[in-house]
Amino acid sequence: MSKYENRNLTMLTDFYELTMAGGYFENGFQDKIAYFDMFYRKNPDKAGFAIMAGVEQVVEYLKNLKFTDEDIAFLRSKGIFSEGFLEYLRNFKFSCDVWMVPEGTPIFPGEPIVTVRGPVIQAQFIETMVLLCINHQSLIATKANRIARASHGRAVMEFGSRRAQGFDAAVYGARATYIGGCIGTACTIADREMGIPALGTMAHSWVQMFDSEEDAFRAYARRYPNACTLLVDTYNVLKSGIPNAIKIFNEELVPKGIRPAGIRIDSGDITYLSKKARKMLDDAGFPDCKICASNSLDEYIIKDMLLQGAQIDSFGVGERLITSASEPMFGGVYKLCAVEDKNGNIIPKIKISENVEKITTPCFKKIYRLYDRDTHKAIADVITLFDEVIDDNKPYEIFDPEHTWKRKTVENFLAVELKKQYFKKGELVMEMPKLDQIKDYCRVALDTLWDEVKRFENPHEYYVDLSQKLWDVKNELLESRRK
Repeated sequence: MSKYENRNLTMLTDFYELTMAGGYFENGFQDKIAYFDMFYRKNPDKAGFAIMAGVEQVVEYLKNLKFTDEDIAFLRSKGIFSEGFLEYLRNFKFSCDVWMVPEGTPIFPGEPIVTVRGPVIQAQFIETMVLLCINHQSLIATKANRIARASHGRAVMEFGSRRAQGFDAAVYGARATYIGGCIGTACTIADREMGIPALGTMAHSWVQMFDSEEDAFRAYARRYPNACTLLVDTYNVLKSGIPNAIKIFNEELVPKGIRPAGIRIDSGDITYLSKKARKMLDDAGFPDCKICASNSLDEYIIKDMLLQGAQIDSFGVGERLITSASEPMFGGVYKLCAVEDKNGNIIPKIKISENVEKITTPCFKKIYRLYDRDTHKAIADVITLFDEVIDDNKPYEIFDPEHTWKRKTVENFLAVELKKQYFKKGELVMEMPKLDQIKDYCRVALDTLWDEVKRFENPHEYYVDLSQKLWDVKNELLESRRK
């Protein structure tokens, strides 16, 4: 755990989780076993998928879950909790089982991406932090991947720290963008604590501080000759910025046998300016000098710029990435799906609503992803009961859970369980991967999706089906509530 994460966040919870916990305790439910699922209902930006992120922060939270004397004193001051309940919290020890989809995995609406089993007080209490960690980082990782894919292999750097909604959002947002496909961040602490490469050169104020743009460029080239990227739009990109950059490259770098790293354009019609800048740099003998663009970019602007022939080698993307400005909410929810009776039998629970999309899927469940053995592409996901096994040596029928007449028999496929167990009786049992490993895994996992699913506009809807047994249980519960 990094120094940045060394905080007691136990009380970062909705107050109703404490009032319910107190009520459960007084009703003798403290040892009642419950099952909760986290899932989300729709992809951000009308996308075809999202990317799972934030698991490591959930793990760190659960490893350090404890109530301090200060926490107990604060809760006592509210005047509504019994001393017996406060003593229960004082001796609190997390003892739940937790399954999660690994970070970097493409995920889809309705899937139980986190499942928690354990004493209801504990399983309910962690709701806020589970949602906070997964919702935020999954949102930003998904946005980062959209932007990275729009760049068609060009480097994308996250430049949004100053526009993030708070310091945690800046740091963990940088982490999520790295998972999603960014090569680095402007956030220095994210490099120190998480190893995400910190990137950046100068601001306009550097250029303004000197008597002339030429003096500013010369001073920077002398100080950082091996990483000389000059910001050329402080005054006039084509009339002064590029000419001065070329002059300094020739006078300060070339005599030392050093090639310039690049220029950055942060304003104006960047597509037009990049074309002109490219020609000027090429004509001056610097075809290897890279052009970086920044200034309120997102996937749509980047896509259009490249379609219009912009000569951009890399992008610095800020507020529209770190805040996912086009849709700044992921919308994951945390719902009870089952309880155990005194004999350990699992009793399914369902939430019914007049809004069909808010009806939950009951039972203790797992997710299988079916892959075509020839193409290695994902065919569909199937949510099953926890004790079901999909035999991928036999044909398997999948069907649309809403329109059950839509059925397909899948053959020559590989069935892989998505969720992994991270905690067993409160103890961490999963070896946590390094951030670079998560990033690499995400890239490989995304290659298993068909391009049609990854379209920005009107993506193909990926199939997420229920097994016949699970569908039968859900349908039976729905029918029983109609009587």
